[in-house]
Amino acid sequence: MTFAYRLAALALVGGLAAPAIASADGKSLFMDNCSACHQANGKGVKGAFPPLDGAPLVKGPPKVVITTVLNGRAGMPAFKDDLSDADLAAILTYVRSSWSNKAPGVKPAEVSAARAAAKAQANARGLQAH
Repeated sequence: MTFAYRLAALALVGGLAAPAIASADGKSLFMDNCSACHQANGKGVKGAFPPLDGAPLVKGPPKVVITTVLNGRAGMPAFKDDLSDADLAAILTYVRSSWSNKAPGVKPAEVSAARAAAKAQANARGLQAH
């Protein structure tokens, strides 16, 4: 039993609010949410779903890949309403460090900042005159 689960069990027995248990690891989340299109090996499907292995988008500035995953792109669904900042950070950290990729990880705070910026931008667009 992991420390987080023990702590949660103790909190429940003691009548305390259970702490948030760390999200599943990035690989599991990737397999559940991304591998159907991008494949477990990150190679994608030629002509349909782009590879993530070695992709400049994946290895580049984290803000770009975070925004892409939050908002979707060219047939890719948006995950902004489906996954938490911690889960998205875990997936992106996994992808950026898997296969031939050697990019730094992504922190949940970076996802949160990108999410807030996208929301502010959408609100500003909504205020423009028609």
